[in-house]
Amino acid sequence: MKAHRSLHGKIRRLLGGYAVLLAAVILLVFADDFLEDRVWKSLLQREIAEHVQRQADDPAYAWRDTDTLQIYRMPGRPPPPELSMLPSGVHDDFWFKGRENVVLVQRQGDVDYFVVRDITGIETVEDALLLGSLGLAAVVLVIIGVLVARGVRDALRPLSDLASDIGKLAPDHAGQRVAVADDASSELHVITNALNDYLRRQDAFVERERVFIDTTSHELRTPIAIIAGASELALGRDDLPGSARQQVQRIHRTARDVEQLIALLLTLAKDPARLSRSNEVVPLHELLPDIIDDHRHLMDGKDLSVVIDDLAPCSVSAPLHIVQAAIGNLLRNAIENSDNGGIHVSLDADATVVVRDPGHGMTPEEISRLYAQMARGGGREGGGIGLDLLARLCEHLGWTLSIQSAPGRGTISRLRLSR
Repeated sequence: MKAHRSLHGKIRRLLGGYAVLLAAVILLVFADDFLEDRVWKSLLQREIAEHVQRQADDPAYAWRDTDTLQIYRMPGRPPPPELSMLPSGVHDDFWFKGRENVVLVQRQGDVDYFVVRDITGIETVEDALLLGSLGLAAVVLVIIGVLVARGVRDALRPLSDLASDIGKLAPDHAGQRVAVADDASSELHVITNALNDYLRRQDAFVERERVFIDTTSHELRTPIAIIAGASELALGRDDLPGSARQQVQRIHRTARDVEQLIALLLTLAKDPARLSRSNEVVPLHELLPDIIDDHRHLMDGKDLSVVIDDLAPCSVSAPLHIVQAAIGNLLRNAIENSDNGGIHVSLDADATVVVRDPGHGMTPEEISRLYAQMARGGGREGGGIGLDLLARLCEHLGWTLSIQSAPGRGTISRLRLSR
């Protein structure tokens, strides 16, 4: 098996090379002072050696200072006080008589020599050269930094390409895989192999879910349809006893509720993009009266009525049975939580169904608990699909559900059937 280079090692080599070059530039800059001291020490020691040699060759020889060089000695020619306090060694950038000098203090036998060299002009040139060197070093560092940044970017580009390939994966397509070049880093191959293994397991999981949903849909819908059809036929018989008719009506309504629940659960199991391809145009202003008629039986024994207010003409693109179940659930909840009065139903032009009930209403704390229960997917009471499933349906399809209530003033439910 071909060994792949490590991305960690590549980045480490790039940064290591940058560190070495940076250290070299810094060393060259700071080595200037060290080399300068060595040069000045060698030159001034040569002046002392020549002076000592001339005195040895000619006892009458006497040193004469120049504009740029002075030599003092102890004993003999004592230096000025500001020089006499200097320790042995080279002293650069020493200001003496208003000029910048370099001073060498050195003991030769029993004599201490002080050699003063005026470097004012030389220092000006040196400063210019130093600034030029620093500027050149800065340019070199910038170039090195750009090269290293480009190298790191090239090293990390395969990761960006991999992230882009992952972003292009379609959730509703099976058999998708990501690929990298053969010369990619070992870390990239590890990530790709792990991701492809996950995609294979995800495909198997989705296939199992699809088979389960299809099987469940067929196996559940068939007996429910049989129960609903049989109960409908039984209700059509004139000789059906009254007590039995009530039970058969209950069976028929329950079968329809379960049929709606199955349709809702199957809708939640489908991807919204795929679900939109099976949508149909539903005229809400025509559908609402039919839904209200289907729920009038729930008001038996109660002093309740349903008042239809303004129904603005509007349509939505959605599965018809899901729209019926969602609106029917709001109406069912309003009927179950009201004892007397009128339930008002209206439709706004933005496809918002508004249901106002005359119930006892809820406190802000009860409203908070209700929303928390909807968020957790808590249990439901009574018939219908429940507010928890309705909230999940709204989130799945991009609809909006809001509930407003106050004690003694009933509850207002708003369901917007559009994004």
